[in-house]
Amino acid sequence: MATRDSVGSWLEGGPGSDGDRGSRLGLPASGSGSLARPGRRMVALAIDWVACLAVSAVLLPVRDDGLFLFRGHELATLAVFAVENLVLVATLGHTLGHRLLGLQVRRLAQTSLRTPPAPVDGPPGIVAAAVRTLLVCLVIPAVVWDGDGRGLHDRAAGTVLVRR
Repeated sequence: MATRDSVGSWLEGGPGSDGDRGSRLGLPASGSGSLARPGRRMVALAIDWVACLAVSAVLLPVRDDGLFLFRGHELATLAVFAVENLVLVATLGHTLGHRLLGLQVRRLAQTSLRTPPAPVDGPPGIVAAAVRTLLVCLVIPAVVWDGDGRGLHDRAAGTVLVRR
């Protein structure tokens, strides 16, 4: 009969996981090149969202009263956020929030079927950035993580968010 210890927990990364975040991808446990921690990711997202609120309030205002950041249209803010993510991640490999917090999006390359994918230097490109942006805007794929700590949006796009 199987016990809880033999199966593992999905919070621990499942059976066979050694517990180091990003180890299955060949990433270091800490420091430069390690997988970004949830706290940094959320702060970077908040910085990006506030910047997009400001752009939306200036370019597409729908109200004249209330707090300045909330004067823009809600869907316009989401559209500005999507464009920011798509353009900056595809060309530079980071958004404004990522840059301020020392994070970078990298593409994973599968060199052979026997080895795990490894991060590649440089921006991920337009296709990976488009998939990643669409899924980030849907929210749910971005808040569901695998055993390594990668969001489903990064898994689907073949990318990883690491520390610079």
